[in-house]
Amino acid sequence: MRLTKIYTKVGDKGLTFLANGTKVPKYHLRIEAYGTIDELNSFTGLLRDQLHLLEQHKGMPRIGELLQRLRRIQNELFDVGGELATPKESLDLLRQQVVTHESVSLLEKEIDEYNDLLEPLANFILPGGHQANAMAHVVRTVCRRAERAVVAFASEDSVREEVSIYLNRLSDWFFVVSRVISQEAGVPEILWQQKGKNVPKV
Repeated sequence: MRLTKIYTKVGDKGLTFLANGTKVPKYHLRIEAYGTIDELNSFTGLLRDQLHLLEQHKGMPRIGELLQRLRRIQNELFDVGGELATPKESLDLLRQQVVTHESVSLLEKEIDEYNDLLEPLANFILPGGHQANAMAHVVRTVCRRAERAVVAFASEDSVREEVSIYLNRLSDWFFVVSRVISQEAGVPEILWQQKGKNVPKV
């Protein structure tokens, strides 16, 4: 596929094209869903670049592995966006790349693998302590918003269940990864203090 024309001027009137050429208004729930997936993918790329800098600085094998997994996830998110941009009557599951139950199972396997390396949680965690940790939490929350957008769209149209399940698991994946990042960077996790009690002075 070659992208020979970047602008179409269709958006000037508040419309956009779906993958099959159908025009829809930009406020459509479908557009909100795959637009949020696009945003999620962009933030995931930013997290990946931050981790790449961390790896170059400290040479961490686990971060290198995480970089590869993030690249896979970015491709999967692009697949999700492509699916959501395709009306169900035009979706060809034999030709189009989509996330599957196997994609979800792989995320669950990696979550369990990372969780085994971490101390059990005794309290809620606040984002921060390291820029990459905070960025992982930003990605996690955008992922949750993307999931909500997909669920909202699915209330109006048919969406394969694998899409929302994948996003649900992916947000959990980013939470666990935020903890791995803190561990690898050698920074303490910031624990939530109930009613502000015993909050350490900065």
